[in-house]
Amino acid sequence: MASRRKGRILAFQALYSWEVLRVPPERVLDFSWVGAEKQAALGEEMTAFSRLLVTGTIEHIRAIDKMIRSHLEHWDFSRVNRVDLAVLRMSTYTLMYQQEVPASIVINEAIGISKEFGTDDSYRFVNGVLDSIRKTLHNSHPV
Repeated sequence: MASRRKGRILAFQALYSWEVLRVPPERVLDFSWVGAEKQAALGEEMTAFSRLLVTGTIEHIRAIDKMIRSHLEHWDFSRVNRVDLAVLRMSTYTLMYQQEVPASIVINEAIGISKEFGTDDSYRFVNGVLDSIRKTLHNSHPV
C-alpha cells in the first residue's frame, strides 16, 4: 500500500503543477519533472496509477469542481488553497468515479497528504469537505 500512497502524492503534485503553473496535462503526465533517477525508482506500476488519477481528474474537472463547490460551506471556491484544491480534486475524482476504493481510505490518504503538504488546518478542511461529499455520494448510491 505504500506504493499507492506514493502514487497519490505524485498525482497530487502533478495536479498542483497543472493548476498553479498552468503546465499542460501532457507535461505533468510524463513525470519528467521528478527527474530521471527518481522516476526510475518510482516504477511503472506507480506512475501508471498516478497517471490514472491525474488523467481522470482532468477529464472530469468540471463535475469534480461542481461537487467540491456544492460542499464548501461559507467558503468561496476561488479562495481555496491550491494545495487543498489539488488534494480535494484528486480525492473527489476517486470518490465519484472509483467506487471500488473505500471512501475511508480515500479520505485518510487525503488527510495524510494534507498534513504533509498543506497548512496546519488543511487536513481539517479537506476532511470536512470530503466527508460531506462521501455522504452525498453514499446517499445517492447506497451500497
